[in-house]
Amino acid sequence: MEKNEKYEELLKESGLKNTKHRKTILEFLRSVNQPVSAEQIYCELKEKSISINLSTVYRTLETLSEKELILKHIVANESKALFEYNNRVHKHYLVCAGCKKIMAIEGCPLHEYEKLLEEKTGFIITGHKLDIYGLCPECQKKA
Repeated sequence: MEKNEKYEELLKESGLKNTKHRKTILEFLRSVNQPVSAEQIYCELKEKSISINLSTVYRTLETLSEKELILKHIVANESKALFEYNNRVHKHYLVCAGCKKIMAIEGCPLHEYEKLLEEKTGFIITGHKLDIYGLCPECQKKA
């Protein structure tokens, strides 16, 4: 299956119309492989001579996020959200308190703990999110 066909199928399965902007943003997010802001997406697309308004980027990101085609991250003490392609791989994140860089880490130490919590509390746990804050190597050098 070709890339465009894949995005068309994803959009269709999610009940969304197949638009140029939706496909472009999905493709961009898949290519960068890390969470980015709406402003970063807008600037990168403009550099590639893709005609799109910042407001369209925001609306498209919200729509794709609602349908879980992309993931939306709100970093603590930050006013802007970051977005990434949802490749359906469970992961957690290291967040630099200095430069706000986010790095995905795979593997989950919480699955056993979830089971224990379910047994102990009677909750049915449907998911979790873990962000670990610290300083990246570059910011450590600056400190």
